[in-house]
Amino acid sequence: MQPRNSFEQQIEEAGRTLRPISARQIRWAFDRCVVRYGRRTTKGVITCTECGHAWTDKTARKHCICPACHTRLTIDDNHLRRIYDTADYALFMTVHDGIQVLRFVYLAYYVRIGERAKYIHFEVVQRWIAPDGRCATRARLITNRPFYKTWDYATSLELRPHKPLYNIHPRCVHPRPQLLPELRRSGYNGQFYHISPPEMFCALLRDSHAETLLKMGQIELLKHFTENPRTLDDYWPSIRIVTRSGYAITDVGMWCDYIDLLRFFNKDLRNAKYVCPADLKAEHDQYVRRKMEYLRKQKEQERIREAMRHEQEYRNAKGHFFGLDLTDGKIHVRVLESIEQFRQEGEAMHHCVFTNEYYRRDDSLILSASIDGQRLETVEVSLSRLEVAQSRGVCNKDSPYHKQIIKLVQHNMHLIENRLTA
Repeated sequence: MQPRNSFEQQIEEAGRTLRPISARQIRWAFDRCVVRYGRRTTKGVITCTECGHAWTDKTARKHCICPACHTRLTIDDNHLRRIYDTADYALFMTVHDGIQVLRFVYLAYYVRIGERAKYIHFEVVQRWIAPDGRCATRARLITNRPFYKTWDYATSLELRPHKPLYNIHPRCVHPRPQLLPELRRSGYNGQFYHISPPEMFCALLRDSHAETLLKMGQIELLKHFTENPRTLDDYWPSIRIVTRSGYAITDVGMWCDYIDLLRFFNKDLRNAKYVCPADLKAEHDQYVRRKMEYLRKQKEQERIREAMRHEQEYRNAKGHFFGLDLTDGKIHVRVLESIEQFRQEGEAMHHCVFTNEYYRRDDSLILSASIDGQRLETVEVSLSRLEVAQSRGVCNKDSPYHKQIIKLVQHNMHLIENRLTA
């Protein structure tokens, strides 16, 4: 990738003058990342995985020394095992041209019993971090295999767009790092606390709040905010209250979600009563339910406002049926005359006459059957066929007057037809 700005151009030029990692450092990395085994058979024959030498020793328990290469070996009594291999990463930290450089070396170890061990190493990723937290990546390409990904060692270290795979968690870190003065002042003590080194260094250099969290020992908070796209400034007042109160956050992700919920309901984020709940999960779940109910009501109100926009359209289409009352003296079946009546009918009867927008159906005329103002059923009449399409009671069940209602509407269908042709 070609440099896109002056900072990347600086990295490209500095990368050409960076010294290679020494053979002594590579040996140190293999010593820390690779376990050398001595495989022992049932007859007590131990084979060194480092040089392939074999000898008999039934007394050794956990460890032994190879008589040929003098390597300290870990005894493995799995006599059927023929191949030992491992792969991991080592991290070397240096400062070059005033920029922190994190150099990740891929280490591969392979041995077949009776043969000498094979060691392979390649520097695969360099993360360049400026004192202000700006970061650039030089790396090799990745080759996609059918079932796994591997580094393409034929490619060179070049500027690459940032990807999560470059946030490597190394097996070992060289104990003599060169660090920027800004990092030495930040409280970094050689521990990464299961945070990828690039993410941790970028956070410490970009945000003074991250440095404060590290010095206060709020490691879980630091880990959460370095790995998640949340802004520490949004939670800092509440974090200060938590620290001052000595409150232990049991689940950082849930606590941050809880603070977001408090902010949604305009609660005081500087009040320990809210930000330090005795039962975090219970309070979180309660506010989640409140928010869901609030959003449901908001959505329902928006749906009603949207429906009301069709009021005039409904009046123009069905206004000539308004005032129609079909009755046998006891049951009254009246036409719904507004969108608001559709909404009330749907809520009272617990069906979809409003939510499915029956008021927009050209072929449907919707009526409500009742006795003394008590709703019984909602009736749909097909205007093209002049017959009852359906009649539904509460929760779409038939009322005790179901047959009477249908008979009443069918008996007075001529009144609907008259208004239809008027």
